[in-house]
Amino acid sequence: MDDRVSEALPPWELSRDNHPLIKERVKAAADTLFHQIASGQYSYGTRLASERDLAKEFSLSRAAIRQVIDFLETYAVVKRQPNSGTFVNYVPPKNGFSVANAKTGESHLMDIRAIAETASPLEMNILCSIIEPEMVRIAALYMSVRDLANLRSVFDEIEKIVTDAELFAHLEKKFLMTIAEGTHNRLLITVYRIVTEVRRQPHWCATRVKSLTPERISDTQNRLKSLYMALENHDIESAVEFMKLVIAGAQDDLLNAR
Repeated sequence: MDDRVSEALPPWELSRDNHPLIKERVKAAADTLFHQIASGQYSYGTRLASERDLAKEFSLSRAAIRQVIDFLETYAVVKRQPNSGTFVNYVPPKNGFSVANAKTGESHLMDIRAIAETASPLEMNILCSIIEPEMVRIAALYMSVRDLANLRSVFDEIEKIVTDAELFAHLEKKFLMTIAEGTHNRLLITVYRIVTEVRRQPHWCATRVKSLTPERISDTQNRLKSLYMALENHDIESAVEFMKLVIAGAQDDLLNAR
């Protein structure tokens, strides 16, 4: 472990502003969690342990753990995703996201949000065409019974939708992110979380929602169902082909919505 990383100061220690008032034991837990993140125990984009597990680890109530998460989120150390969990949003200055200048020795952090806000449809289409077929190939090999149960749970919600385009777009992202998590490849999961962050940008969401007529929702449901069934059967080649159909359908929807 890099001592410079393990000794990283929490952002609330560097801020000149008064931090939110919290109990000492809550702050102590926040300090410990921050250092676990800074040391790489939780890398960027990974999901924190559940509230129940954290409560047990720190001998705190779940209500107190929620205060810890609130505090960390105030300083952008973590980010909550509805119905998905809490994910690490902090990038240590000396980790793999740091880009060093060979001449000056200076390092600059990659600004994920800036990338997400400026990514073009062409860039997104190219990236998804490269990543997503291979992502489902790996998922078809490694998804566990629990992974498939989680994916089925998301799809069951998707299957109920008839006209709610906004909810469908949200669950579609969740479905694909669940597949990414089923690869159990931390680097791939992190990269795909960036893809998901792009899709969460307001202009992307608005375009996707606009494209989702009841007919398009039904078509996409059928594609996702075929993809789920291929993954459930660990049918690698079929999963890849159905993922390509999902990508093609999303690209057509994007073009028709503009």
